[in-house]
Amino acid sequence: MPTDRRTFLLAAGAAALAASLPARADSLADIRKRGSLRVAVYNSFPPYSNQGKGIDVDLAEALGKQLGLAVQVVGYNADEDMDDDLRNMVWKGHYLGAQPSDVMMHVPVDSYLQGKNDKVRIFGPYHLESIAVARVQRINPIRGSAAAALEVFTREKIGVEGRTLADGFLLGALNGRLRENVVHFASVAAAIDKLKAGELAAVMGTRSEIEAALGKDARFVVEAVQMPELKFNHWPLGMAVKADEAALADALSAALKELQKNGTVAALFARYGITYQPPTL
Repeated sequence: MPTDRRTFLLAAGAAALAASLPARADSLADIRKRGSLRVAVYNSFPPYSNQGKGIDVDLAEALGKQLGLAVQVVGYNADEDMDDDLRNMVWKGHYLGAQPSDVMMHVPVDSYLQGKNDKVRIFGPYHLESIAVARVQRINPIRGSAAAALEVFTREKIGVEGRTLADGFLLGALNGRLRENVVHFASVAAAIDKLKAGELAAVMGTRSEIEAALGKDARFVVEAVQMPELKFNHWPLGMAVKADEAALADALSAALKELQKNGTVAALFARYGITYQPPTL
């Protein structure tokens, strides 16, 4: 996640108010009695969630409507890693006082992540996120082995968001020969701005973020990154609730399946100009 989502700041009054609230997600019965679903999304994370808009926000509202519930979307800043985010947003709340939400969006559906986070239940894949490259036309397609596909970046500049999978891969590729030409940014969008300005030959990052920032600019090609050396190049995005909230997870899963079946989920991604990739588990 971008560096500007790493620091969590709360006003003293808001922190004091949040501290008085119970640090737990409500059961499905309590949620129905209340009539609203509290949904956690990331702050400053287009195209998924940014200033109350985005794919995760729209999907949360569609899920709530399917369940007959109003939706309260709550933005959280990303912490150091996903384990911290799950703690802050789902099962415990932040140490500064923010209470957890009933469900968190944009969680990798991954057995390893689930295995080391036994206080949450990860479920409901709704999109297959992937690593992609946006490049200028003069750069050849990025395919084949890393040695062949990335050799051009020993001479050309490639942008990347810092502290991400793409960043780590590029820094280690070709025995570190690309390091001087890997340019770091606070976000994929910031890197795309420099690509558009002609200061970079390419940007590597998540496909959704690249497509959102690039728009329909025909000067550039967006393509999947498929190299034997990049073994982890895609992952399903889903949701998380507290581990004991099986009824809530089941209700959300059923609602999601209906939204996938009737085309609502695909339409949400299309609305933001993002290539929808149905998850395959």
